[in-house]
Amino acid sequence: MNQEIRDIFDRVAPVYDQLNNWLSLGQHSIWKEMTVKWSAAQPGNTCLDLCCGSGDLAFRLARRVGTRGRVYGVDFSPKLLAVAQARAQSHYPQPAISWLEADALDLPFDANYFDAATMGYGLRNVMDIPRSLAELHRVLKPGAKAAILDFHRPRNQQMRAFQQWYLSSIVVPLAQQLGLKKEYAYISPSLDRFPTGEEQVGLARQVGFTWVTHYPIANDMMGVLVVSK
Repeated sequence: MNQEIRDIFDRVAPVYDQLNNWLSLGQHSIWKEMTVKWSAAQPGNTCLDLCCGSGDLAFRLARRVGTRGRVYGVDFSPKLLAVAQARAQSHYPQPAISWLEADALDLPFDANYFDAATMGYGLRNVMDIPRSLAELHRVLKPGAKAAILDFHRPRNQQMRAFQQWYLSSIVVPLAQQLGLKKEYAYISPSLDRFPTGEEQVGLARQVGFTWVTHYPIANDMMGVLVVSK
């Protein structure tokens, strides 16, 4: 686990949702709904939301699985988990979510445990992407699906230039106003390192997923990797 990255997420926790809204041009709610739909979570299922942050995907999963289901929201940032737990208090009825501090590279669950899983903006930040995918594969039941949402570098040069301008000219100055310039300056290099959709498909197949596809969305600035064990 990278302490530096965990510290970054602890520091951005109070404004994490606000900054996600800016980063996504206000569209992240739509993309998260698509991600939950692609996870194929059903009423009564036991589901995992990995790198759950402040809980957006976990709350959506909880609505899908209903009172007979269970959702585990897992993150390595205790402060983001505290935000998620505080948000859960405002939900009525209380969602069936267990919040857990854990490392995506070493999950505290038995093999073949989950019926479905989601991951939002987490794969780009783990220290070992293949190992994270392998852990996800391990804890899913045979036939279960996971949907993984994240930002990407677009292949189209004009869209790439627009994304870089938006990050540099809009997001980082907004973060600077909140005293978080350094924390959000890391996004651009993290995008440069992140595997393309095609590369993610290859990595998922290597760890044993039998069905894998990648959906580019938002002019290829975002993508959802959907995998099935």
